[in-house]
Amino acid sequence: MKLALGICMCLLCCACGVETAGTAATSATIKKQELDSGKKTLERVEQKIGQSLDLQQQRAGSTAERADK
Repeated sequence: MKLALGICMCLLCCACGVETAGTAATSATIKKQELDSGKKTLERVEQKIGQSLDLQQQRAGSTAERADK
């Protein structure tokens, strides 16, 4: 009887460990996806800032040309 109880306890503990490992792997995958998404967002923001700066410089240049005339 004690042996059967010991085996059951051992199996329960092993199953819990497998579930924990699976949860950790899933969590790591989600974090990686979040990181990749954040990197893409950062790239898009950097592009928009660059475009905005370029447009601002163009406007400043055309304003300076008008002022010279």
